[in-house]
Amino acid sequence: MTVVDTGPFPEATASAAAVEQRRSSIPSPASEAEPDSQTRPPEPPESLAPAPRSAVRVEPLIGLEWSQAIEMWGAEDATTPAEARRAWLHRAPESQVLTLYRSIRQADPRAPAPWWLRALAEGSLASRTEGFAVEDRVAKLLSTRSGWVFVPWATEGSSGYWEYVPSERKLFEPGMPTTLILTDRHPGWIDVLRVHAGQTPDPVAVAGLADLRANLARFESMGPA
Repeated sequence: MTVVDTGPFPEATASAAAVEQRRSSIPSPASEAEPDSQTRPPEPPESLAPAPRSAVRVEPLIGLEWSQAIEMWGAEDATTPAEARRAWLHRAPESQVLTLYRSIRQADPRAPAPWWLRALAEGSLASRTEGFAVEDRVAKLLSTRSGWVFVPWATEGSSGYWEYVPSERKLFEPGMPTTLILTDRHPGWIDVLRVHAGQTPDPVAVAGLADLRANLARFESMGPA
């Protein structure tokens, strides 16, 4: 009997091809451990990468600590700056107050603070006691002058301000009376804002208590710009 070799059966060929295809589709351990650089997912940009835990927590914590340091409990009825000094920053050791303020300024350069603390941090005021003395001397002068009223709340962390209430009579619409505030923007420490409605006028710099005393009547007589 003659045997004719006709080659592999078609079914066998198809099965072998299928097995080979499945083998080629299974990744090798090496390919799983070290994915090709072309298929590796890109690294997130640095700006979107998670921040270190310390960086996430420090700023909110120092902000909360500062908010508590400037809180003046029960000062809403104060009639002088001395009566409004009820916050931690008024009572704590000056060095601790200054250290905390410098820390918060690194996180927020515009953090609220009283004028004397800003001046102290800049080195233009010798001590917190000196700042209190400026406030008290102004209070002594204005408290004996008819028409001046102390407002303990201006902005968060401020030392309040003084209003000359009779100046409102010069307005024909609601506005702000002549106002005296303490400031760290110049060494006289005192600014006067004339009575106004609408846009706040530029402050008038007063060269210290002697200048205030000498020109107080003129400041009281100023009308709207």
